[in-house]
Amino acid sequence: MPPLVTFEGIEGSGKSTHLRRLGARLRAAGHDVVETREPGGTAAGAALRRLLLGSEALPLTPLAELFLYLADRTQHVAEVIRPALAAGRIVLCDRFSDSTVVYQGHARGLDVAAVQALDARARDGVAPALTFLLDCPVAEGLRRARERRAPGDRFEREPAAFHERVLAGFRALAAAEPARFCVLDATVSPDVVHARIVAEVERRLGIRS
Repeated sequence: MPPLVTFEGIEGSGKSTHLRRLGARLRAAGHDVVETREPGGTAAGAALRRLLLGSEALPLTPLAELFLYLADRTQHVAEVIRPALAAGRIVLCDRFSDSTVVYQGHARGLDVAAVQALDARARDGVAPALTFLLDCPVAEGLRRARERRAPGDRFEREPAAFHERVLAGFRALAAAEPARFCVLDATVSPDVVHARIVAEVERRLGIRS
């Protein structure tokens, strides 16, 4: 079965840009690729994304926030990810389970083991073969994100301390699963980052591009 490859990182780290560049590179090499994201990879997910991240998003408790992300993931796996993998397509996803564990667990303060258990139900056995963590200092990531759009989503409006917890959470997950994670310095040239991504996809997954 072809792989699910996920891109993770704080706001402004370059996840979406590098996912698109990899998708274009793989398609040019003849691969069938699906590019998707969380939240928002399905019609139901798009409605959930507006609730979670839209400019008019209302305040949510951490637990309510968690359940909305898990609802998005359940639908996303059933409707997009699992069928694409079964059809032999490579799936590239902008955020997946690691973001939920980090944002709602490490940063919001929910019990991490409980978040992981609920997430396991939501993704129903689907797991990334490779995860790229775009490692970017908080100040730089937020600067990029705020230059890109205004007024920013629910998370971009959080204080720097929240984003420091997010970054620490991602780094902890990467340290615990080095076989799955590839940590990349997101402050260097985008071309350098892209070249490393392509090399790791070839080396770890055997996918020629």
